[in-house]
Amino acid sequence: MIKKHRIYKKDNWNMLTVEVQGRQLVLREISDQWGEECHTFMSRPAMMEWAKNRFAKEKFDGTDEEWQSIMDAFKEV
Repeated sequence: MIKKHRIYKKDNWNMLTVEVQGRQLVLREISDQWGEECHTFMSRPAMMEWAKNRFAKEKFDGTDEEWQSIMDAFKEV
């Protein structure tokens, strides 16, 4: 069974989802700048490490509330 989590969705071209496929976590990031990127993680800690690097707080282009909601969504996966 595949369970899909939406981390964020701004529109049809800017979104990030995580699918739980058994033990694998498949992260799909779609943006209007880069197209679709797909990352596969074997553990939640590996995914969280990626998320902390991808959404580094000091480089995040948005509010603290937006950053926190993205991090909270990753933690719920």
